[in-house]
Amino acid sequence: MKWFKRFIIALFSLALLGIGTITAAYFYVLPELPDVTTLKDIQLQTPLRIYSSDGKLISQFGEKRRIPLKLEEVPKPLIQGFLAIEDTRFYEHKGIDPIGVLRAAFVMIATGEKKQGASTITMQVARNFFLTRDKTIIRKVKEIFISLHIEQLLSKDEILELYVNRIYLGQRAYGVGAAAQVYFGKEVQNLTLAEMAVIAGLPKAPSTLNPITSATRALARRNLVLMRMHEVGFINQFEYQDALSQPITASYHGAEIDLYAPYISEMARDYMVQKYGEEAAYTNGYNVYTTISSDLQLMAQDALRDNVFAYDERHGYRGPAATLWATQQPSTEEITSVLNKTASVQGIIPAAVLSVTEQQAKVIDAQGQEITLEWQGLKWARKFINDKRQGNPPKTAAEILTPGQQVWIRNNGEFWQLSQLPEVSSATVSLDPKNGAIRTLVGGFSFSQSQYNRVTQAKRQLGSNIKPFIYAATLEKGYTLATLINNAPINKPDTRQGTAWRPKNSPDIYGGPTRLRVGLAQSINVMSVRAMRHVGIPATIKKLTEFGFDASDLPSNESLALGSPSVTPLQVAAAFNVFANGGYLVEPYFIDKVTDAFSTVIEEANPTLACTPAAPTSDANPAYDEFGAQTSTMNQVDGQSQCGNDTSRFAPQVISEQTAFLITEALKSVIWGGGDWKHGTGWQGTAWRAARLIKRHDIAGKTGTTNEARDTWFSGFGPTLTSTFWVGFDDHRRQLGRTSWLANGPSDQISAGEAGAKTAGPGWNDFMNKALKGVPEVAVVPPKGIVSARIDLATGKLTRKTDHTTAFEYFAAGTEPKEYVADTPQHDTNFTDNPAEDLFQ
Repeated sequence: MKWFKRFIIALFSLALLGIGTITAAYFYVLPELPDVTTLKDIQLQTPLRIYSSDGKLISQFGEKRRIPLKLEEVPKPLIQGFLAIEDTRFYEHKGIDPIGVLRAAFVMIATGEKKQGASTITMQVARNFFLTRDKTIIRKVKEIFISLHIEQLLSKDEILELYVNRIYLGQRAYGVGAAAQVYFGKEVQNLTLAEMAVIAGLPKAPSTLNPITSATRALARRNLVLMRMHEVGFINQFEYQDALSQPITASYHGAEIDLYAPYISEMARDYMVQKYGEEAAYTNGYNVYTTISSDLQLMAQDALRDNVFAYDERHGYRGPAATLWATQQPSTEEITSVLNKTASVQGIIPAAVLSVTEQQAKVIDAQGQEITLEWQGLKWARKFINDKRQGNPPKTAAEILTPGQQVWIRNNGEFWQLSQLPEVSSATVSLDPKNGAIRTLVGGFSFSQSQYNRVTQAKRQLGSNIKPFIYAATLEKGYTLATLINNAPINKPDTRQGTAWRPKNSPDIYGGPTRLRVGLAQSINVMSVRAMRHVGIPATIKKLTEFGFDASDLPSNESLALGSPSVTPLQVAAAFNVFANGGYLVEPYFIDKVTDAFSTVIEEANPTLACTPAAPTSDANPAYDEFGAQTSTMNQVDGQSQCGNDTSRFAPQVISEQTAFLITEALKSVIWGGGDWKHGTGWQGTAWRAARLIKRHDIAGKTGTTNEARDTWFSGFGPTLTSTFWVGFDDHRRQLGRTSWLANGPSDQISAGEAGAKTAGPGWNDFMNKALKGVPEVAVVPPKGIVSARIDLATGKLTRKTDHTTAFEYFAAGTEPKEYVADTPQHDTNFTDNPAEDLFQ
């Protein structure tokens, strides 16, 4: 009895000591314990995601990949896998599992090694949210007390939901949603039992048990998870054996990018960082929905890429990227090892030349695939001499390639061909005419080569793209599409230039008095200068600023009329949008809405609208649509489009609807030309190639080329889209040059300069041809205030004839000619209000 009493006393003393120690430890760490009530409002760090307008993922930013899930969204077998391997008694203990602690202690005593952990899922949550992973006694004490607090604050399901969303599972994946995507490229609900067991086995050691880098260890861990699930009754024998038989199939899956549009995603990322701060932007789980149309964006990217390839190949082959061997061919493994060090660019991939025959070459790519380049994929490769000269067309493959060379190749959709990395740059952007939404944006040929966004950052000389705006100003000063302007050399120089600046036509041909419509359609330089003289430089600059151009970019001299200002492609597209929408300068925008991690809209665009405010309606006198439904969103009053509501913003109307219509009609002539070809009076506009390809009459556009062809443009619009294409070198000093041969051989030798219609135009044509597929062609409907009259094509006056020397022309009401051609002397040309200057200067 004496020993028993002593044992009881000792046991009681130890209990008191233990309680005292725990109490002391609690008060010791109490000042450092975090406020676990924050778990009630915890915001999981989730990445920033950028989407197209139709919900396609464009990009994802943020260090941590996480896809937050509700507990009920997580498959039950996956939860059971975690419970089986991490904390079987999770729903029974209060945060600390004494049985688990004792079991771990016995295992360690028996084996001398720490083979089994004693941390509960609650303790892991405490560690992940509030503590470091330092293995110290104080950290463990804190972990225990925090776990007890968590158990008092949250339900078991709430704790488990935090765990499956917070736990680190390797490859920057936090939570089971991200892990399912990273390792298996699946939504979590589509995982197999074997795949779930792989993920459930990761928390112990995400790096060493990683199924991508350590497949053998991951397999053993997965099988242990399955065994524990079978032992505790979560799965039956058949499920166990079936899952054991499955191989490890994990491979790295990046974010599921549906649409590669890096320039617009970078714009969206920068916007979010500037507005919400870097930390919040990358971790708060914002979803940014841009105005980009995924279908149109792909069309624009393809059109720009193919157009750049076409330019680059016109100017010849610059030779191999490197020489890998001269005599002895290395092994396939050695060749592919070298090729794998070079990344592909926009579908152009590195390859090595293995052999060359008469008109054929065999190459090998980085994957070890042998590819035959037939003559049709080689014959373009005339030797590049400089931007203005190319060598003769090759006759054999040996003139182009030699075994051992490292080259670039690409599949053009029909066959493999020799290629090269283009040096020329390009950009394109498209807008919705009604509200300025950016539907496509491509800031360069390759984002991987250059992150410089030429749509928004590159100011380049506008060239003849400026002429529609010059002529819009002249229409508002009394000119008409039938007004004659003298197409003759200008002998009176602009003294403001500091030199005897005498503009010339390109080509240097002059045709005398010419109608304004023809002058714009054929981009006649001297007519543009004379038209601006009619308006005056100050008034012209004022009008150009109303189109959205910066006054600081506009020189106060006559070079303005030929496009000397430097502007961005986005400014150009926005200005052309004015003609497309009836005269309104809508603001371009690219973010439609922003939502938080819970899909709540926190920001939404309120774009400017290309219309006048809708007339107010009352309940007693509401507006109704054609189906009898009450509306105030769109109606017509006196021919003027009205729309919007009390919260709408409206774009300023910078030119009249009549002026916009008239310039649009003239820009259609840029594409379709005019006159009567049958009787010899037909003439082409500078963009006649667009008519051949697109074959619809509701498109309008304008070419643009600067001095020495350093910049080329094509800008225009259809019924639903305004688009501009620019092509040039980032080095402003480099000219786009000339091509000296066509692909068909010496018989087709030419010397042709690059220009807007040839260099930028094909990209616009290709894009708009695809973008307008399925869009009904819109018939010409003149707005109120437009009249038509039959005119004499030579003088622009009224005529009673109806033959090929006449045509109907549109006029703003009141500006139509008042005299008939037969009523006036033949020498009175009526081409400006200052005929003497036009005839003799």
